[in-house]
Amino acid sequence: MLILVFTSACTATDQPGAPSGDLQPPSPLESQGEASATSTVDLPWPDPPAVPDGPLDPSVSEALDRLVSTILAGALDRDALDMLAGSDDARLAWIISDLLRFIQAGTEAEALVQAFADLTGVDPRGDDRFETVAWLAVTNLLIAWDLPAPPNYQERKAALFLAVEPAWEPFFADSDSAIDWRLVSWGGVFIDDRELGDRRPCPRGCIPALDDPALTPAAEGDWYADDRIVFGVVVGDEAVAFPKNIMEVHEMVNVTIGGRRIGMPYCTLCGSPQAYLTDAVPEGVETPVLRTSGLLSRSNKVMFDLVTGSVFDTFVGRAISGPLEDIGLVLEQTSVVVSSWGEWKVAHPDTMIVARDGGIGRSYPEDPLGGRDDDGPIFPIGQADLRLPPQARVVGAVDPDGQPVAFPVEQATSSLAAGREVVLGVVELVADAGGLRAQLRGGEELPAHEAFWFAWSQFHPETLVWTPLDR
Repeated sequence: MLILVFTSACTATDQPGAPSGDLQPPSPLESQGEASATSTVDLPWPDPPAVPDGPLDPSVSEALDRLVSTILAGALDRDALDMLAGSDDARLAWIISDLLRFIQAGTEAEALVQAFADLTGVDPRGDDRFETVAWLAVTNLLIAWDLPAPPNYQERKAALFLAVEPAWEPFFADSDSAIDWRLVSWGGVFIDDRELGDRRPCPRGCIPALDDPALTPAAEGDWYADDRIVFGVVVGDEAVAFPKNIMEVHEMVNVTIGGRRIGMPYCTLCGSPQAYLTDAVPEGVETPVLRTSGLLSRSNKVMFDLVTGSVFDTFVGRAISGPLEDIGLVLEQTSVVVSSWGEWKVAHPDTMIVARDGGIGRSYPEDPLGGRDDDGPIFPIGQADLRLPPQARVVGAVDPDGQPVAFPVEQATSSLAAGREVVLGVVELVADAGGLRAQLRGGEELPAHEAFWFAWSQFHPETLVWTPLDR
């Protein structure tokens, strides 16, 4: 069966080979402003279909198992698909979504889309929101509707996904995890399960974490142009700048700054550089080593701990499977400031910067992604919160009472430059090296980071949004 190419989640830096199994994947591919608390949507979404409760009809369950097994063998059982399409059980549309992730064109894909239309009463073909990628159309609708998954969904999804990457087996095996498997998709690359400090390329192609990169003083960072973007982190008395182009290749760094162990994921799809204090764990728990799984959840990279195999909700740092979920671990965050290299080193003259070769002897292109994420999410997210444009950059923080707040970067930067305060509730923004930090009005820093609005709003749906009074 022809399995066609879909846009990769990230820059796969090593060429992937074919996975084991018959299912072949695509190639990698009081405020000085106002608070806005409600969403506006400019296009109507179809109403969700009704769904039944309880187990599947035995004949439908048998057809579903037959469909999955024949797909794994390289064929599409049309009789089994017809049985599903005529079942009037819209929960099965989640299986259709998973199959469309791997079968994206040809008569097989058309048959799957028709089955989705029969199950849900909604034909996504021709909807301008989704252009020509049927998988995006189908999955965005399912996420927006929040339809329940069919019985035994995790096991059947595992059969498909483990044919692509067997090393995901521990994630699927945790039957009581908090992973919402409906939202999990494949990003087009494989798992990075190399040991800490292993600098060899991933044998099948992954997004390789950079462990303990070489750091050089600012004076030795003249190879990086002053107008280029860095992600700045300050812990204790130590400041480190991470060049954006290096982070776009590795998307994950494990490093020590200011005597603290830091795990730093950068989800390029969400525009979100984050920094977690991975040594802030209970006594007896080994410091996590963060890695990229190759999976996505609503366009956010799914990271995991190499030590325990526990999966994290990357955006909020909460363990959602494995031993670290069992102890309720939520990683503590520290701030990441997005700045230019020139402004960062002036504000932090003692800063270090990641060495030009990362300390591993490789070279990095100036613009690895080439503007890939400029025009909106390229993976399913459901229905976007349109208080801001999806790709608008915001600085987000969570106040001590648990209230998330978001500040549009462009407007906040302009207001601060004009001498106006940028405050929402008890949170205010201050300038740092051309970037932005969040703090309480009394001056205590709050962990904060930038992200695309679509990402911040979907992982913090109750967020407030700062709006300038003089807009």
